[in-house]
Amino acid sequence: MNPVLSRRSLLQTASCGFGYMAFSALSTLQAEQITSPLSPKAPHFPAKAKRVIFLCMRGGPSHVDTFDYKQELKKANGQPAQNRPGAKLLASPWEFSQHGKSGQWISSLYPNLAKHADELAIINSMHTDLPAHPQAFVQMHTGNFQFVRPSLGAWTLYGLGTENQSLPGFISLSPANGVGGAQNYGSAFLPAIYQGTPIGSEQNRGAAAGRRFAGAAQEASIPNIKNDKLSDPLQRIQLDYIKSLNMEKLRQDQHQPEVEGIIESFELAYRMQAELPSVMNLDQESKETKALYGIGDNATDAFGRNCLAACRLVENGVRFVEVTHGNWDHHRGLKNSLENTTA
Repeated sequence: MNPVLSRRSLLQTASCGFGYMAFSALSTLQAEQITSPLSPKAPHFPAKAKRVIFLCMRGGPSHVDTFDYKQELKKANGQPAQNRPGAKLLASPWEFSQHGKSGQWISSLYPNLAKHADELAIINSMHTDLPAHPQAFVQMHTGNFQFVRPSLGAWTLYGLGTENQSLPGFISLSPANGVGGAQNYGSAFLPAIYQGTPIGSEQNRGAAAGRRFAGAAQEASIPNIKNDKLSDPLQRIQLDYIKSLNMEKLRQDQHQPEVEGIIESFELAYRMQAELPSVMNLDQESKETKALYGIGDNATDAFGRNCLAACRLVENGVRFVEVTHGNWDHHRGLKNSLENTTA
């Protein structure tokens, strides 16, 4: 055997080894995804939808002024109301017209949305048996207001997993305060890893009608996402040590979903440091795209930023994103308030 190898011979001999190293790394990653509870899962039935953006209009848009056209109420406008002495029936002050091949009735409040009538599935029979906002809000998110149940986003993540292991699979942008709080994006009896990650929060209500209090996306961030004190290798050592302590706790008390959730949260936070800031950076979008979302317009800027952030999140593999806009509880001044909200 010739002990002297040419460069060509060396590369030919070593190339198989390089290929094996790459295969080994990929196999390890795939094995981790198989064992991860957040790895993508196929649904029971074929489905076109892959991800969910839930636009939550807190307070509830008036159905009779938006999509639920009451023709008989229009005819009876101004007539005395039964069982309400002195009161008169009031039809919607906005005109309704039919749109698309489906002939869907849509209010003049939504001239742009009406152009996409055939892409909408509107359920006018949806109702609640709860008159109070806090209980109804929890029921809408979990299916029950009396008992603690997983939220819609948690169930979705549990059933389908997520496509990006470096970002939370379920994110709630500007979640509502005071109407169930974390229960609306919680996991209840499911493992804590399926609960939503809140980013931003509702701003306080203003006294003036129509004042927006949905947390703006520019303020929607996760505290301490960057560690300026420890380098990446030192963070890894720190996390491994904390994980060993938590694992010892699990060995002593085997069923501790909170501890399991903490372990997963630490690992996810470590991975998020590199990816989340870039995804949430709306400056990467063009002026034209921002204009389409109403960014820069005082009437639509806050909600538009959250909607654009939601799109960027799902484009990067997040399974479920909820965006809350809390300016739909119109008890008085309906005409001006609703027109401002739907701007």
